[in-house]
Amino acid sequence: MTDGILGKAATMEIPIHGNGEAGQLPEDDGLEQDLQQVMVSGPNLNETSVVSGGYGGSGDGLIPTGSGRHPSHSATPAGPGDEVARGIAGEKFDIVKKWGINTYKCTKQLISERFGRGSRTVDLELELQIELLRETKRKYESVLQLGRALTAHLYSLLQTQHALGDAFADLSQKSPELQEEFGYNAETQKLLCKNGETLLGAVNFFVSSINTLVTKTMEDTLMTVKQYEAARLEYDAYRTDLEELSLGPRDAGTRGRLETAQATFQAHRDKYEKLRGDVAIKLKFLEENKIKVMHKQLLLFHNAVSAYFAGNQKQLEQTLQQFNIKLRPPGAEKPSWLEEQ
Repeated sequence: MTDGILGKAATMEIPIHGNGEAGQLPEDDGLEQDLQQVMVSGPNLNETSVVSGGYGGSGDGLIPTGSGRHPSHSATPAGPGDEVARGIAGEKFDIVKKWGINTYKCTKQLISERFGRGSRTVDLELELQIELLRETKRKYESVLQLGRALTAHLYSLLQTQHALGDAFADLSQKSPELQEEFGYNAETQKLLCKNGETLLGAVNFFVSSINTLVTKTMEDTLMTVKQYEAARLEYDAYRTDLEELSLGPRDAGTRGRLETAQATFQAHRDKYEKLRGDVAIKLKFLEENKIKVMHKQLLLFHNAVSAYFAGNQKQLEQTLQQFNIKLRPPGAEKPSWLEEQ
């Protein structure tokens, strides 16, 4: 029985040991967060398979309430609207009941794991990949934050250089004895502004691509991971339930409950294994996409920064052409100068 419950060889059931002291509960912030996650997905009572036939009366689809007297057998038979209303009410009650049972089992399993009284199924290789993804996302978020700070500083520098160039040009016209000196300083600032706008376009493109990778691609994979982790908890909760029933006495009532528990367990096992496969596939494609995107973006960033500080305007412009980046004119919408083709 145990071999059939544990599932594939890629996963293993790991017992969790602990002293189970109640005094440690307030210090376990992770437990509180996990309990909130279990409780947050309540039943959707707005979706039922029984729908009203639209019989037109203002009371159709509602369950009438009486004055507390039981209806007599000679009362008028219930109409179609009453039957539909009873069907909807009954189905919503079943939904709430199933959700309550599922939440209870998952909460019990979660607390049992945290206090060392239970076991959880672990795919060691997959868990390592998931943890690596979360760590990578944190590091990329740091790069994204620094990239945005660099963009803001570059934009501020451009505004200062532009104002300084205008001031030098004005003084060149009003100071005949220093006209040449002010003049070539004005031209230098103008050239620096032009190169700075080109660099800003490249950095903006870099930041935009990192933002998409972090907030869209990685986040989408982590959403599937959360679904997988919830399915794992349900799977272990119903596995534990089935194991406890299997160890109990075998009578007519127990056999029926055991068959029901076996069917429910199998359904959650199938869901868990499907999501485990989905996560593995998404992690694989995410890694491939990350390498492809970052290879391009890091090359862009390196070439653009190197050309800017070397004062190589031609190489700077060629870098933007290589990566199909077009600059917006200075009067275009802020905050970026860039427009991807």
